[in-house]
Amino acid sequence: MQLYSEHYVSPKAERFVNKIWRLDNSIGESLIENKLVLPNGCFNLAIVKGNSIEVHTSKNKYEMNEGIYFCSQMTNKVLVNMQPKTKVTIIQLHTWTLSLFPRYDLNNFTDSIIKINAAELPFKVEIQSDIEILLKTINTYFEALSDSNQNIIEKICEIIRLREDEISVSEIGKLLNSSQRLLQIKFKTATGLTIKKYIQILKFRKSVDQMLNADLEKMSLTEIALYNKYFDQSHFIRKFKDVTKTTPKMFNPDLYFLSQKR
Repeated sequence: MQLYSEHYVSPKAERFVNKIWRLDNSIGESLIENKLVLPNGCFNLAIVKGNSIEVHTSKNKYEMNEGIYFCSQMTNKVLVNMQPKTKVTIIQLHTWTLSLFPRYDLNNFTDSIIKINAAELPFKVEIQSDIEILLKTINTYFEALSDSNQNIIEKICEIIRLREDEISVSEIGKLLNSSQRLLQIKFKTATGLTIKKYIQILKFRKSVDQMLNADLEKMSLTEIALYNKYFDQSHFIRKFKDVTKTTPKMFNPDLYFLSQKR
């Protein structure tokens, strides 16, 4: 049985949905414990089927029984314990996707999880649905939005994503002809993060991905740090420890659910 798997939406739907990933212990007989997830700048909708999954964030411990859950932005690593006879399907939404629904104020909602009613979602999700049906539902809903104009949150994220060097909020404001204060308020209301924190999370994940895919015998931590715009190796190690509570040299990828290389 493959515990972790990834499933991809259509190219048009990818504007709003990064991917769907699944943790499947449905035929397992034992508890899967102490697995870890890193922050990535996305929101997650988690569909739990079967027994339960226990999630420890930096703020709280959540017992997620069968149902549908909304997971906020995470700023630190998350610990996961998964009961046998349990399957969790996670729809990973890009940072800006929730800003399409302005009734949600996420200003103070980070490192948190809430249970929601399926009727609250703009698309139909059933706990019993298999992955093919779920993909079809997600593709149909988000493809219909794919020709819409970018809102301010998506524009901010795109500027950050496309910029090779690190960018300041002041520079983003100039590019969008908007005040820094207004951008910060809108971004935090829609995501729960400051723009600076969002940039830090993206930089951290890019560094981790580079570490995992690089030959550290040929590429030093200093090179990785400087490539990802940290001041130096010490700065990189300090920020790495803030999130993972370990150093890059001691980082064990086998303990984590990490994105598959496409």
